[in-house]
Amino acid sequence: MMDPADRLARKEMTFMSDHDRPQQQFGELTVTIERTRCIGSGNCTKVAPQVFELDDSNIVAFATQIGEADHQRVVEACDVCPVDALIVHDAKGKRIVPAA
Repeated sequence: MMDPADRLARKEMTFMSDHDRPQQQFGELTVTIERTRCIGSGNCTKVAPQVFELDDSNIVAFATQIGEADHQRVVEACDVCPVDALIVHDAKGKRIVPAA
C-alpha cells in the first residue's frame, strides 16, 4: 500500500507544469525552480540578481536577461532559500542544493 505522503507528492507532481518548474543550465549545474514552493523572500535575488528575479506575483523566476553567473554564487543563492524552492544538480545528476 502506498504511503499517503507519497501519494500526495505524486499528485502534486502530476499537476505541475513546465511553468511551475523551469530549469536553466549554468555550465555543469542545472537549476530548477519549484515555483509552487516559493514564498517570495527574495533571498536568492539578493545573492544573485543577475540570475534570479521576482515576477509580478512575487515568485522567483530566472532573470529575463541572465548575466554572467559564477557557479559558487548560483549555489549560494539557491542554498539561502528558506523553503528549498531552488534545486541544484551537478552534471552527474547529484543533488547539491538542498543537501540530500
